[in-house]
Amino acid sequence: MLSGVYSGLSALRAFGLKQQSIADNTANVNTDGFKKTRVTLREGNNARVEPVVDRIDTPGPVVYEQTATGYEMVEKSNVELAEELPRMLANKRYFEANVKTVQARDEMLGTLLDIKG
Repeated sequence: MLSGVYSGLSALRAFGLKQQSIADNTANVNTDGFKKTRVTLREGNNARVEPVVDRIDTPGPVVYEQTATGYEMVEKSNVELAEELPRMLANKRYFEANVKTVQARDEMLGTLLDIKG
């Protein structure tokens, strides 16, 4: 009975980590040389959700700009806001759906305890 709660809570933790990755990527969109991360989810033991964080090493755009030492080629961040914002919105909905799942499981457990009591 509680395994459903544990899997729901592990999914909430995983989606929270995914949202944190998206926020970090978004915050560093203008940081030279920054490499974005992606969180993928996989099934772990006992139907738990395990997040896997991967750093995406694709190069960002290289631009010629003035630095403290003169003009140089500078690699920019490989983060695209057009990718991150839809991911953020979808992840928010996934998180909300898992909250509802945990709430429903909690209500079922409460009803079961009321019937037995």
